[in-house]
Amino acid sequence: MSNFSYVRLFSELGIGDVPLVGGKNASLGEMYRTLSGQAIQVPDGFATLAAAYYAFLDHNDLRGRITEALAQLDIADVRALATVGANIRGWIVDGEMPPEVAAEINAAYGTLRQKNGGKDPEVAVRSSATAEDLPDASFAGQQETYLNIQGEEHLQRSCKRVLASLFTDRAIAYRVHKGFDHMAVALSIGVQNMVRSDLASSGVMFSIDTESGFTDVVMVTAAYGLGENVVQGAVTPDEFLVYKNTLAEGFRPILRRQLGSKALKMVYSKDGITGAATRNVEVRREDRERFAITDDEVLQLARLAISIERHYGRPMDIEWAKDGRSGELFIVQARPETVHSNLDASKQQSYRLTETGKVLLTGKSVGARIGSGTVKTILDASHIADIEDGDVLVTDMTDPDWEPIMKRASAIVTNRGGRVCHAAIIARELGIPAIVGTVDATARLSDGRAVTVCCAEGETGKVYDGRLSFETVEFNLEAGIRPRTKIMMIVGNPGRALEFSRLPNDGVGLVRIEFIINDHIGVHPRALLDIDKLEPSLVSKIRERIAGYGNPREFYVSRLAEGIGTIAAAFYPKPVIVRMSDFKSNEYAQLLGGADYEPEEDNPMLGFRGASRYHSPRFADCFAMECDAVKRVRDIMGLANLELMIPFVRSVEEEINVMELMAEQGLNRGENVLRIHLMCEIPANALLAERFLEHCDGFSIGSNDLTQLALGVDRDSELLAEFDERNEAVATLMGMAIRACKKTGKYIGICGQAPSDFPEITRWLVEQDIESIALNPDSILKMTQLVLDVESGLARMTPQPNDSGTKQS
Repeated sequence: MSNFSYVRLFSELGIGDVPLVGGKNASLGEMYRTLSGQAIQVPDGFATLAAAYYAFLDHNDLRGRITEALAQLDIADVRALATVGANIRGWIVDGEMPPEVAAEINAAYGTLRQKNGGKDPEVAVRSSATAEDLPDASFAGQQETYLNIQGEEHLQRSCKRVLASLFTDRAIAYRVHKGFDHMAVALSIGVQNMVRSDLASSGVMFSIDTESGFTDVVMVTAAYGLGENVVQGAVTPDEFLVYKNTLAEGFRPILRRQLGSKALKMVYSKDGITGAATRNVEVRREDRERFAITDDEVLQLARLAISIERHYGRPMDIEWAKDGRSGELFIVQARPETVHSNLDASKQQSYRLTETGKVLLTGKSVGARIGSGTVKTILDASHIADIEDGDVLVTDMTDPDWEPIMKRASAIVTNRGGRVCHAAIIARELGIPAIVGTVDATARLSDGRAVTVCCAEGETGKVYDGRLSFETVEFNLEAGIRPRTKIMMIVGNPGRALEFSRLPNDGVGLVRIEFIINDHIGVHPRALLDIDKLEPSLVSKIRERIAGYGNPREFYVSRLAEGIGTIAAAFYPKPVIVRMSDFKSNEYAQLLGGADYEPEEDNPMLGFRGASRYHSPRFADCFAMECDAVKRVRDIMGLANLELMIPFVRSVEEEINVMELMAEQGLNRGENVLRIHLMCEIPANALLAERFLEHCDGFSIGSNDLTQLALGVDRDSELLAEFDERNEAVATLMGMAIRACKKTGKYIGICGQAPSDFPEITRWLVEQDIESIALNPDSILKMTQLVLDVESGLARMTPQPNDSGTKQS
């Protein structure tokens, strides 16, 4: 060990040294010492001890002055907070570093110089508070960081500035909110070799989903240049989601790729104050329109995150950087995740709008909540006192300096930033919904306008016009008795799948891929395949959507695979049944470029839809892309729990035709445990059930269409509202399907709306011994209890064996 009294090298530190060097520096030392053998590279460095901080205060006689200034401060008075904070920081910056502390800092810097061939290394000078990055509190963004510092003189100046940042306005307020004694929190300075990510890329990753708390994924963000832009929210980074379980088995399960704008990148720049600095430069358009890192690098980063999480035994918040010279990936920080890790895992709170309105703009959602209020636009910190309780704060980017007033807001909306920036972390911790990366919120939302900010509809947050009503429901997720009948879900939105998977369930009985095609793709598949034949204005719109994906076909296949894969991963290894596309012609026509490819039908509900499309010359190439997406989920992502369902099959001959077509596309029923079911929604499916079942693995009843076709009712007509799934004719057809599946030993479930809407139908289905019932997530708990009650009643009615083995009634 070095003979220093005020400094420790990273090689001398471990996680038990938090009282000495704070959570951040202790973690860096821990990883540097113990994880290098697991291919985790941490840049070398050193840290000053808490004793050095107190020596500085005593050397400059500051303890009493700071204590007195803070004792008289009301942090709710943001103007007074700004004045007191500035005064304290000034005292520290103007103070003298104790000679013995300064000498040890220079000596430790000298050890880095020796390893750098005798040349002064460029270093990052960061803060690490002794109460920082604890399992129950995040001090993210509370203190300052200085990058690209070179030379002893500039290092000493930067060290004092870091010490002063313990008293930024946001840090003072945060300590008060968390109940920390100001003088009991010391500051350690971390000095770490710089990674030349100014020549490459960097970002933040979490070993947990930041919105739902789902623990089986790694969320990775990436942007060009040094990482401070991502951390501070100055750019909207690329975003990726990787599934841990099949990654460990050697698959490549990237569940989500979202291209960020990445408009700026931070690079090296010299100045005359600290001796080094950074500046932001614009990113070239061609670089913005591609991802900042490759798929291989995404997967490598996810593996590093898993190793770090495994070492610490809890979800982690990690900063990474890629060296532009060597191409190597480095870990530059790791701290505990503090929001979802501290929630009660047995409870889940869900927000839901009970009315709708006009969508004014969208962005990335932070915190699955809803808030409403009056817009208050604030563009710089000098006006933060203007916000009033319940306002919706609208700004360019949410600066962590504003943490003292963020809690007053009912919601936050920003032009820039991503889901992992410091301000987003603080918003989650405060329980405030935030929408980041809207691009132009400050221009489009006028002050005084009443709005509702909804982050409860998936990964896309929406700002609605007016104050809309909403409800909050709390679910108890504690495992109880499960019914014999499988209770599955109906899921369409991948953005909510991770959240829904926490509800008690037996898998997904219906994935409607139409939601993915409409919301995540938005372009008619034929238009993508024919892009070279389209008019220039349409091509321009399509090119804008497919940026980052190489070519139009790859865009369609990847986006569809990512949406399906997210749902399959959320419920893995439980079965997830995906219905192949069932858009009607009028619905396909609404997609970008769709009007040129779709027929005008008088009744699209009974027209060119479902299985009839798949083998049609005008759609076969489009269906081939769907098949490729499914293969990618099963074979590349490793999610073999994915099962398929074919909708609207009008005849046995059509069923055989589609099965052969799918086999040609590499989806062979029975291969790699692939099961293919039919949607039983046409009376012919029930009437000829045994013949249909010869060529598939089972039925899933679609009660809506079955009702329409059995009763001759247009389900969209308000004139015929008295007809619904409870009709005896519909029950007769459903009963025929159930009995045929039971007789042939095939799967039988129901995925229509009826069980979610009508408890009496759920009761009847259980009495018919149906294998599974798929329900909307909001009816899962209520209907599970109903099924248990019905099964309990049936059990009491069934003759039970006595001790002698004979039956008694």
